[in-house]
Amino acid sequence: MSGLDDLGKTHENKFAHDSDLEFKANARRNKLLGLWAAELLGLSGDAAEAYAKEVIVADLEEKGDDDVFRKVRQDLDSKNVEMSDHRLRREMDELMARAREEIQTE
Repeated sequence: MSGLDDLGKTHENKFAHDSDLEFKANARRNKLLGLWAAELLGLSGDAAEAYAKEVIVADLEEKGDDDVFRKVRQDLDSKNVEMSDHRLRREMDELMARAREEIQTE
C-alpha cells in the first residue's frame, strides 16, 4: 500500500502545484489586462496601477473570466472606447498565455 500512498501524494502535490500556478497566472493576466485597459482609458502611473488592482479584485466575484470581462467591457464602454467583444476576449487569451509563460520562467 505504501506505493499507492506515495503515488496518491505525488498526484495531490502536482494538483496543488498546478492549481497554485494557474491562480498566479490568472492574477498576473488580470493585472496585465488592467494595465492594457488603463492605457486605453487614458490612465497612467498610480491611476493605472489602481485600475489594474480593481481588475484583479473583480475576478474574485465569480468563477471564470466573465466577471473580469464584464468589468473591463463596462469601463471601456463608459469612456466610449471602441473595442469589440472578440478583440477583448482575444487580448485576455493572449495575456493569459503571456502570464503563464512568465510564471513558468520565474
